Amino acid sequence: MRLLAYCLMPNHFHLAVWPRRDGDLSRWMHWLLNAHVRRYHQHYHSGGHLWQGRFKAFPIQEDEHLLTVLRYIERNPLRAGLVDRAERWPWSSLGAEAGGGAVALDPGPVARPAGWAAWVNEPMTEAEVESLRVSANRGRPYGAPEWAAVVARRLGLESSLRPRGRPPKAKK
Repeated sequence: MRLLAYCLMPNHFHLAVWPRRDGDLSRWMHWLLNAHVRRYHQHYHSGGHLWQGRFKAFPIQEDEHLLTVLRYIERNPLRAGLVDRAERWPWSSLGAEAGGGAVALDPGPVARPAGWAAWVNEPMTEAEVESLRVSANRGRPYGAPEWAAVVARRLGLESSLRPRGRPPKAKK
């Protein structure tokens, strides 16, 4: 699994990963979460669930949309008020890089632009944040509308593009 960005928060985490083949994501997440839960329970002599539910994943267009997702992930501790600059959070890919830590990140299909840390620290618009949250919660492809429609059709995610609930009744 190629890791593009990460951020470990006190009660959740974000990962941007790039699978090599179909099916890799589910198998890798199963291994990661299962290994973590087992180690946690062994360390704390506990049992039961640690996570609220299944992980959330959505396809991302490999252009500025991917950069927006990486930025969202790396600015998470800043948005939560845990630090005054995103690179000061040591449990993120941006913080590890700024602190000189070993970061095993794949460069991905889109290079981060010059001044990346400064851009990460700039506020995101509500529209950007809401669009990302909808994609995460619905499994909706994140990208240009035309691209999202093609990818949704190819992956059987057409329902993620429609509004939730029953369609309104036709007017007579």
